[in-house]
Amino acid sequence: MAADARVPQHVAPLRPEDRGLPWLGLLLEYQRDPIGLYRRHWEHYGPVAPAYMLGKHTVMLLGPDACGEALQNRDKAFANGPAWSQLVGPFFHRGLMLIDFDDHLSHRRIMQEAFTQHRLDGYTRRLHPAIEHGMASWEAGKRFRAHWRIKQLTLDIAADLFMGGARDTSDAGMARVNKAFITCVQAAAGIVRADVPFTRWGRAYRARRVLENFLRGYLPAKRASASDDIFSVLCHIETEDGERFSDDDVINHMIFLMMAAHDTSTITTSTILQYLGQHPAWQDRCRAEALTLGPAPERAELESLVSIDLVMREALRLRAPVPVLVRYTVKDTVVQGVRIPAGTMCALGIQFTHLMDQYWTNPTAFDPERFAPERREDRSHRFAWEPFGGGVHKCIGLYFAGLEIKSILHRLLRTYHWDIDPGYVPRLDHHSLPFPKDGQPVVLQKNRSEN
Repeated sequence: MAADARVPQHVAPLRPEDRGLPWLGLLLEYQRDPIGLYRRHWEHYGPVAPAYMLGKHTVMLLGPDACGEALQNRDKAFANGPAWSQLVGPFFHRGLMLIDFDDHLSHRRIMQEAFTQHRLDGYTRRLHPAIEHGMASWEAGKRFRAHWRIKQLTLDIAADLFMGGARDTSDAGMARVNKAFITCVQAAAGIVRADVPFTRWGRAYRARRVLENFLRGYLPAKRASASDDIFSVLCHIETEDGERFSDDDVINHMIFLMMAAHDTSTITTSTILQYLGQHPAWQDRCRAEALTLGPAPERAELESLVSIDLVMREALRLRAPVPVLVRYTVKDTVVQGVRIPAGTMCALGIQFTHLMDQYWTNPTAFDPERFAPERREDRSHRFAWEPFGGGVHKCIGLYFAGLEIKSILHRLLRTYHWDIDPGYVPRLDHHSLPFPKDGQPVVLQKNRSEN
C-alpha cells in the first residue's frame, strides 16, 4: 500500500558514502565545495536532506520552499540562538541574531529606532567623509589585494559611523580591533568548541574580551553624549513605551552590528569590484550613473542609482555574504512533508537557492538585468533571493548596508577604473564567511578627469 502523502515522512537515512569522516563528517567537504555538496544532497534526498558534521546529525534545508518554511517559522519551532551559539555564540553573545521570540521582538523593537529614515539620512552624510578618509592612502597604478583593502576601509567607516570619536584611537589599536573581529568570525570553523589555547575558539574568547574592553572604555562618554554615531544612538534610543538598552545590551549589540556591517559589506563590495572589472560595459554604465551625482550624494540620490543597484543585487545573489543560515528546532516540526524532530541543527542553503536553474536563467552568469523590472527573476519564488534572510530575523541593517556599499562604489567609480581578467575565478575560503584566498588582486587606474 502506498504511503499517505498527508502523513509526514521522517528524514531519509544518510547513505554511508554521505557520512564523511569520523566525527568531522562533511565539514571538510563543505569547506572545499559547499555548492557541490548541496547539489549532490538535493539530487539524492530532495529539499530536506540529512547530513553529519562535528559528531551531530543535522538537516540541510535546500531550495526556496524548504528555506522559506524555516524563515517564516509559523509554528515557532526554529530558533536562532541555540544554532548560532554552536558556531559563534560565545563571541557574539546576545547579538540580535542570537536571541529569539519575545526577547528578540523586544530588542528589535528598540533597535528599529536606530534605523529610521531620519537616522539613515544622518548616517549617509557621515559615510562620505569616512570613505574619503579611508581611501586617501589608496595608490593608483599599484597592484594591491582589494578584499583586504576594502575590509580596512569598512573598518574605518565603522570607526566613524559606529564609534564617532574612536578615530582618536591609534592605528595599532584599530588594527587590534579589526583582528579581533576576524578572529571571532572565523571561530565558526573551529573544531574544538571550548576555551582551549591555540584553537580557533580559544583565540576567539580572548578576541571577544578585546572587543568588550575597547567598547566599555567608550561607554560612559557615549551615555553622556548626544552624538549621531550608532554607539551613542544605541545608548539613548527608546520606544514609545520607554524601553531602552542596558549597558550590557549596548555592548552586545555593538559587537554584533559592527561585525555584521564590517564583514558583509566587505564581501559584497569586493565581489562587485571583481565583476565590474570583468564586465567593462557594466563598469562604464555604473560610472556614468555615479557621475550624474555630486561628490557626497544624499540617501535618496544613492537609492536612485538604478544600474549600481542591479549590480549590487546580482553580486549578493552570486556570492551571498552569509551563504548559509542555521536554525535549531526547539520542538518537532514538519518541512515539505518531512518531520524534523526537536533538537535538530538545520542548515538553510541560501547560496544554493541563488544558483538553482529552476529559478534563474543561466544562474552562474553575471547578469544584473535579471533584476530589472521587465524580468525580475527574483520574483520567480518568494524566497528565490534572500541574501538578508527572511522572517522576523531578516537583517535589520539591510538598508544601511546598501547605502554603505553604494557610497563606496560611487567614490570608486568617480575616481578609478580597473580591469580584471574575465577568466579570473577566485578560490574562496569557506571556513566562515566566504572571501577570496588570494585577496583579490587588482590595479586601480585614475580616471582621466576626476570629479
